[in-house]
Amino acid sequence: MEKARGKITRSSGNVFRDLGFGREEAEHLIIRSGLMIKIEKLLKARGLTQSEAARIMRVSQPRVSDLLRGRLDLFSTDALIDMLARLGVSVRLAFASSKSRKVAQHRG
Repeated sequence: MEKARGKITRSSGNVFRDLGFGREEAEHLIIRSGLMIKIEKLLKARGLTQSEAARIMRVSQPRVSDLLRGRLDLFSTDALIDMLARLGVSVRLAFASSKSRKVAQHRG
């Protein structure tokens, strides 16, 4: 039995762009997803329940649940930065050419 061969397309470096989002929207999505991943990793590393995390970040428990389920559409960049700040993380932006994908860093 012969395998079907598919066309392989080189990634643009931004999964959202590859999925068909416009350039500007894809950049916003990649930044927000990076911030969300950082929050998720912090909550897991600290062993916080959703209720504990909600209290610290001053949001509702269902809001934390939405965040942990990756609901990008429900969170602005500002809201995510506020949550990180309440978790004790200082967010700094690093500007780079479009060839470089590293757009956000944290200290904390």
